[in-house]
This record gives sequence, structure tokens and C-alpha cells, in this order.
Amino acid sequence: MFSGTSAFPLTPLRNDAVDERAFAGLIQRLAEAQVDSIAALGSTGAAAYLTVEERARVASLTVEHARGVPVIVGVSALRTSHVLTNVRSAERAGAQGLLLAPMSYQPLLDTDVFALFRSVVESTDLPVILYDNPTTTHFTFTDQLYARIAELPGIASIKVPGVPRDPDMALARVQEIKALVPEHVTIGVSGDAVAADGLLAGCDAWYSVVGGTLPDLATKITRLARSGRTDAARAESERLRPLWGLFGQVPWSGVTVS
Repeated sequence: MFSGTSAFPLTPLRNDAVDERAFAGLIQRLAEAQVDSIAALGSTGAAAYLTVEERARVASLTVEHARGVPVIVGVSALRTSHVLTNVRSAERAGAQGLLLAPMSYQPLLDTDVFALFRSVVESTDLPVILYDNPTTTHFTFTDQLYARIAELPGIASIKVPGVPRDPDMALARVQEIKALVPEHVTIGVSGDAVAADGLLAGCDAWYSVVGGTLPDLATKITRLARSGRTDAARAESERLRPLWGLFGQVPWSGVTVS
């Protein structure tokens, strides 16, 4: 579940309410494409703008329409009590994993973030992805904090914000992170423009924005990269450079193009 293509779907809204029919259609498309997992209610899923009740409904819809594809649900919120409410909702919906990023109004300290992750893993048996997205959260994880949180029971994966485009530098960066965390903790790349680079450098998963709407494109790149077809994987990613360029114009996308 914490390797391969993890697709991050949008949460369509109509008249300031979740468009359940449109959302179900997106999830069904991901299931038909046989993505490795579906991660609802991340940044792509507009989770920060939804109420706990809306999020509970989205979690249920995701599991209902996933047709057996493993479902990961984002539980991040400004208040720890709301995070734990979201955890309970994800559990009741039948989610198989959780996605957690530190959210705040005032800047957070490393001790605050560690305490948040400890509170969550102590409250649930579901595995947790450490979601590092400094563009939206304005919190920057250090490698030391990665290592400390990864030692907590229940941490299954780290979603890193990207890797260098240079292959040698990308390889060194992925190896550097893997050396700091337990062997069972997978590393997933985000930032779709560098996903092929991350997978070829040894990342286990691609936590993918484009995979949430165009899953066939994402799964093709993932499978090429993970099967060692380096040139083909890079060619497929390069073919999508105009799309990556559009992503790069969106401030929260986390995508960089060089």
C-alpha cells in the first residue's frame, strides 16, 4: 500500500458542498486504472477547507467506490482534537492508512510536531504517512525530525516534497533519508515533475497529484521506473513537461520545473 502509485484525487465542490456524484466518478476511475492506493483528503483534496462532517463523508465515499483498492485518508487539522476526530472517521469508513501533515496558524516547533504524530499513532492501529508539504503547511521537517518520528510505532511512510533533478544527487538524497529511518518505512516522492527522478533514485512510492485525475499516465511512469526502464520512464515524464509547467504556475502544487 505504501509503494507504487498513490493517487491523490480532487474533492469536487458544487454550491459550496461536496459534489458526491463527481467525486465517486473520480474514485471509480482510479480503481479501474488499478492504482496501488488512493489517498483522499490531502492538499489536492482540499481537506483544509472541509468540515469534520464533510471529511467523514468523503472518507466513506472513497472506500465505497474504491473497489478494493487500498484507501488512505488525510486527517490533518489545526487542532489535535479535530485530527483525532478525523482519525475515528477514517477508521469507521474502513480506511487502511492515514496521511498526516502538521497544520497551524502560529509557527510550530519540532517538539509540537513530534507530539502531534505521537498522539495520532497512540490513538489508532492504522499505519500513518508523514506528509511533508512545506509549501502548504509552512513547516519544514529536518532529517533529524524525520528520523525521530519514523521510530514511532505505526509510521509506515514518509512523503518527501521532491528530489533533485540530477540523478546522482537524487540517489544520494534518497539514500540519505533511508539511512535515517527504519527499513520498514517507505519513502514516497511528491512533486510530479520530479517523480520519475525520485522513483529511479530508489523512492518506493509516488504520491501523485496527476494520478488523481489521469491515473493511467502516472501508473505507466511508475511501472517503467520501478522495472528499471530508466530511459522510457524519463521520456514519459518529459512528454508531460507542458503539464508540469502548468502545475508550476500553481503556488501550492509543490511542483518545480527546471
